[in-house]
Amino acid sequence: MRTEPPAPQHEWLDGDAGPVVRPYTLTGGRVRSAVGFDLVAFVLAASDVDPAAHPQLLPEHRRLVALAGRPVSVAELAAELDLAVGVIRVLLGDLLAQGLVAVHEPPADGNLPDDDILKAVVSGLRAL
Repeated sequence: MRTEPPAPQHEWLDGDAGPVVRPYTLTGGRVRSAVGFDLVAFVLAASDVDPAAHPQLLPEHRRLVALAGRPVSVAELAAELDLAVGVIRVLLGDLLAQGLVAVHEPPADGNLPDDDILKAVVSGLRAL
């Protein structure tokens, strides 16, 4: 009895995960977004957004919009999609350019309270 040899394996297939796609294919080879996003910046999808109305969106774009239904940080999005932060930034730049999400950056360093004030607040709380 003759058995068939096993089918050839390709490096882009993974038996457990299925097809594996390199991150740069998701971004079309782009490594930087037109807009720089801070890791702790909050992303929020537009209230009237319908990803189905945008057939050019990748599944990752659609997932980002779905996750951004509530305010979520860039770092959380990267963790949730299990993608590099650089890839998430490029994909968010695409969504921002199309008006599908809004990004709220953290306040600049100039708006933060002085260290002495923070130390005084902590000391006052400990005294309670």
